[in-house]
Amino acid sequence: MTSSTIFSGVSPISLPPAATGGNSPLTLRDMLFFLRMRWLWIAATTFAFLVLAGSYVLTAKPTFVANTQLVIVPQVSGSEAQRAFAEDAFIEGQLEIAKSSDVVGGTVTALGLDADPDFVDQTPSLQDRAKNWLMGASSEPDTASQEAAGPGPRGTQPQQQIEDGRIHDRAVATLLNMMGVRRIGSSTIIEISAAASTPQQAVDIADTLARQYIQKNIAMKANASRQYSEWLTRFVSEQQRGLAEAASALASFTSNPRDQFKLAELQSATDARRTLYENTLNQLTEAKQRITYPVSDATIVSRATLPLSKARPRSTLIIAFAAAVGLGVGFALALIRHAGDRRIVRPNQIADAGGPPFVTLLATSRTRNGHSARFLAAGTGSSTAAAYPVIPGMAELSATVVGLRRKRRVVIGIVAVNPGSGASTIACELAVLSSISGAQTLLIDAAAQKSSLSKSIAPHSSTGLVDVLDNGELIRTAALPLTPTLKFLPLGKVVAVSPAIRLSSRRTQLSFAELKKEFDAIFVDISAFSASPDANAIAPELDGVLVVTSHGHTSIDDTMHVIETLRNVGAEILGAIINHAPKRIES
Repeated sequence: MTSSTIFSGVSPISLPPAATGGNSPLTLRDMLFFLRMRWLWIAATTFAFLVLAGSYVLTAKPTFVANTQLVIVPQVSGSEAQRAFAEDAFIEGQLEIAKSSDVVGGTVTALGLDADPDFVDQTPSLQDRAKNWLMGASSEPDTASQEAAGPGPRGTQPQQQIEDGRIHDRAVATLLNMMGVRRIGSSTIIEISAAASTPQQAVDIADTLARQYIQKNIAMKANASRQYSEWLTRFVSEQQRGLAEAASALASFTSNPRDQFKLAELQSATDARRTLYENTLNQLTEAKQRITYPVSDATIVSRATLPLSKARPRSTLIIAFAAAVGLGVGFALALIRHAGDRRIVRPNQIADAGGPPFVTLLATSRTRNGHSARFLAAGTGSSTAAAYPVIPGMAELSATVVGLRRKRRVVIGIVAVNPGSGASTIACELAVLSSISGAQTLLIDAAAQKSSLSKSIAPHSSTGLVDVLDNGELIRTAALPLTPTLKFLPLGKVVAVSPAIRLSSRRTQLSFAELKKEFDAIFVDISAFSASPDANAIAPELDGVLVVTSHGHTSIDDTMHVIETLRNVGAEILGAIINHAPKRIES
């Protein structure tokens, strides 16, 4: 046979010619095959990510966010462009003031957050630990130095104060991470948001932050007014002394006027001193009023309300993100596994590697009456074709063998690459189908490593192939008739050398040439190639060899090694069989 053909269990499909160089283009058929083969990897990875995301969503502590809005009235003047720039700068400054440690610390003190476990007893995250380690900001040396100082009446109170300060700072740092201050658009309204484990606590924190910010703003303005007032007080005193001196000089000159120009000059200086003094006095009065009755630049326009739903964790977003990441990771893992997988999963792998003339896919055997169909064919004694084939795809393989038999009587060996590939079952089924077609068929068990055919068909046989090799006349009694056209020659008791190696010596009482005079087709079950050297020994004595692989278990490298090795010893490789193929591949 010179043409390369794949039998898929339905109809023969001619293989396209092998590419002479380069990579074959990726087709939709290849992508669908990849998904059919690796969908479990993708599904399992996606499921694992979804389980992790679901566990996080179910176990994560919910966080609620409340918002308080304030309007700021900037006290700026100048041209329109100057006012716009000054307003932006003023509001940016107010945002920083709202996030200052004084405002946050006042909120912590007002609400007693330094005693709340949610703000104090928090274990640092891995990121925080790494950051502290890199920056050398560990608190262990301080703790060690405190322990070295030892307890004492004088050290107890300072140590307690230091510890309280640390707790307070930790609560302030936690609140800073749980709050936010932003400007709404380009307006003069700012929004203070606060997160907490309960809706009411979030509302209390947001409102308290707003009040603390307003108090801080008032305190800053009052302090500025106080400093301005102190400066004005000193300035008024200086102006008062200057006004007194000017008035005294004017009075002295008026009592004895000698120069009218000098008199006018003194009168003008006195009036200017008096005007400056009065203006400064008025400004001092206004500054004292601002100290007594300060007004804030910000006003609350919308207090925080109870949030109706949790803000974090966002269950839908997390689940969707986990599904997307799981699909991506699963696809990547499946692609890596698919690219590095050398197991046989497609007939084209053997054909493209320069394998045998044809490749056949056989699906997993069906069962009848609750028993395996492995040796049902040989044990029924039925010659009706309606009961066969029991293995999907066996009809096409049998048709190919029948085509060979039409030209000549053949001896075909069936050898598996690895044990457990089903070579014995295939040999049995081929023999049964050959006998059903009317050909005189002989099935020989030469698998010395594992004689499953002999154990299943003739477990109590006293003579077998081993005995026939010593005495050719025993073939008539050792070959057990199973049907009128099918006989079975069991293995017998192997002592030292396997029957396959003895047959290769051509010094036995049994020869295939004599057997072909009586039988039209002879099928020989041989031990697996990886378990025994029998295949190398007996293959050159046969008319052809069928190499059996297991779908998803046998590697293409091992298969090609077997084929090349058998060819090197002079065997003719008739074809390869991919057994145990899933129905989706076989179809």
